[in-house]
Amino acid sequence: MTSTGSPAPYDEIADWYETEFLARRTRIGLGAADGDPLEIDRALAELLGTPPSDGAACLEIGCGTGVHAERVRALGWTPIGVDLSAGMLRHSRGRLPAARADAARLPFADGSLPAVLAAMVHTDMPDYPAVVREAARVLRPGGLFVHIGVHPCFCGGFADRGDAEAVVIRPGYRDGHWTTASWSADGVRARVGATHLPLPALLAAPLAAGLALTAATEGGTPTPSMLAFAARRQSREAQ
Repeated sequence: MTSTGSPAPYDEIADWYETEFLARRTRIGLGAADGDPLEIDRALAELLGTPPSDGAACLEIGCGTGVHAERVRALGWTPIGVDLSAGMLRHSRGRLPAARADAARLPFADGSLPAVLAAMVHTDMPDYPAVVREAARVLRPGGLFVHIGVHPCFCGGFADRGDAEAVVIRPGYRDGHWTTASWSADGVRARVGATHLPLPALLAAPLAAGLALTAATEGGTPTPSMLAFAARRQSREAQ
């Protein structure tokens, strides 16, 4: 787990995640090898973009094994990370410098970072709005927060994605809840569960944290499986 709570579930699956799950994602067309079908790379390029100065730090919260570090580095940022799971962090060595820490209690000073990234992790966090508030705290004025995650409207225990051409949405979307229900028994969610936030609650999180939404995008076909947005901490003059 990558925020408040026990890290045990991710510690238990860390080796499987690194050696089997990531390799299978590539084989079945969910990795960079087949052209970024979830459009995570595109969202990073569009929303995170290039840094204000070469090599500026971008903190990834819930960085896990560091699978996004190479993409962040290619944009000109210096990726750093935090995660609660020591097992996942063990596999991040060599990908980015990272520390074991709770995303809701970041070991960084107020206003100290130019960018914070949350990539495909918000469903792992029991109180994601608290995590976003903490991200806003450590951002410097004008700093950028980028969220990339599974699409709240089309992914979750209520969404049957067993047929890639026809996602079936069942009752339960509006109920914020934790569940291990998943269309695939071979994925992460069936092993560690997921916390669901409906779209309004997800978009309200950066606004409540004092961030200003600046851009958004979706990815995946034929029904979007990814939703991403960018938000900035307002400068002192704008507050």
